Amino acid sequence: MFVVVGVSGGIAAYKTVQLVRLFVLAGHDVHVVPTADALRFVGTPTWESISRNPVTTSVHDDVARVRHVALGQAADLVVVAPATANTLAKMAAGLADDLLGTTLLATTAPVVVAPAMHTEMWRHPATQHNLGVLRGRGVVVVGPEDGPLTGGDSGTGRMTEPEALFAAALAAASGAAGRDLAGLRVVVSAGGTREPIDPVRFIGNRSSGAQGVAVAVAAAARGAQVALVVAHVEQRALDDAQRAGIRIVRAGTAAELGAAMDAEAEGADVVVMAAAVADYRVAAVAERKLTKDAVGERLTLELVETADILAGLARRRRAGQTIVGFAAETPGAGETLEARARRKAQRKGTDLLVANEVGWARGFERPDNAVVLVDAGGEVVGAAQGTKRAVAEALWDAVVALRGRR
Repeated sequence: MFVVVGVSGGIAAYKTVQLVRLFVLAGHDVHVVPTADALRFVGTPTWESISRNPVTTSVHDDVARVRHVALGQAADLVVVAPATANTLAKMAAGLADDLLGTTLLATTAPVVVAPAMHTEMWRHPATQHNLGVLRGRGVVVVGPEDGPLTGGDSGTGRMTEPEALFAAALAAASGAAGRDLAGLRVVVSAGGTREPIDPVRFIGNRSSGAQGVAVAVAAAARGAQVALVVAHVEQRALDDAQRAGIRIVRAGTAAELGAAMDAEAEGADVVVMAAAVADYRVAAVAERKLTKDAVGERLTLELVETADILAGLARRRRAGQTIVGFAAETPGAGETLEARARRKAQRKGTDLLVANEVGWARGFERPDNAVVLVDAGGEVVGAAQGTKRAVAEALWDAVVALRGRR
């Protein structure tokens, strides 16, 4: 197999030496394409000695063979390790200002990236957005891991170890990559519930269901068997859920959604409550349409609280089950989204809480979203900004990391 290993400028480049060695020992033809900055960490003689092939960083070398596209065209697999925040940004934008950039644009082979950076850079909305763009193009993202970082720091951002990265890269080459949820049963709720007032009217909300559907679609793409419990969902989003690996269950009211979630959660490994559930319902639903003639100028409705579905699922979780909640928040003066997320995660008893700020012009009915992810201990373990699919992928990254720590 013709393997191109791209190396960007990070201290984790020393690990990539071992990755290249693993490919060579397995009998593959390995060509290393470092950036200029990468050579400040590991020099050309090392790469040439380990790979047994010449190394260059310039698009102006070997011009007769059009080397700046020849490598990409010949590749059966491309691995970028480490993939710095800068390299991920350039890949997402399609920049080709060096040999690695042109190689990536010229290849149709599977591409694997192994991010490595400090935690703050990993969590930055720009980085998460870029990852979402790359995943949408089919790029396989491996890692990063939790652990010691340079400068005495510790946290998420450590490059995956060479042996694990080698296995993931071979899986990508065989078409079996990105299946880190394979074997898991997942339940996701989506959309807004509708609480009837009479046979014609209801109390509802602005949720389109698009974020919940994106969570379900991403889970199925990563190998899970998904039950998607839908309340009111826009048809375009519902159409997107019609795919292999997703079974759709219908619900209308909060009570119906709660019953469906309880039933589906019994055998699930992961439960994600992304639906926008009404907090209140009408105490007495009219059997016939309420008319102006019968009611008059004013209509007073008595509302009663609905059951807390998420808290109930968390309270009744079985051993090993992961509970994820969503919270749409409107923080007031002096409040932060993170603080509200921490309080809600503690009150609900979730393993992860995904919080986003909503308002008249943000959150609902928008193609993009911006969230923070808080664990049961109140620590912010992730953030994402971009398409709803990008947010969904960040959620599943956090779930995989959480279950791995367990």
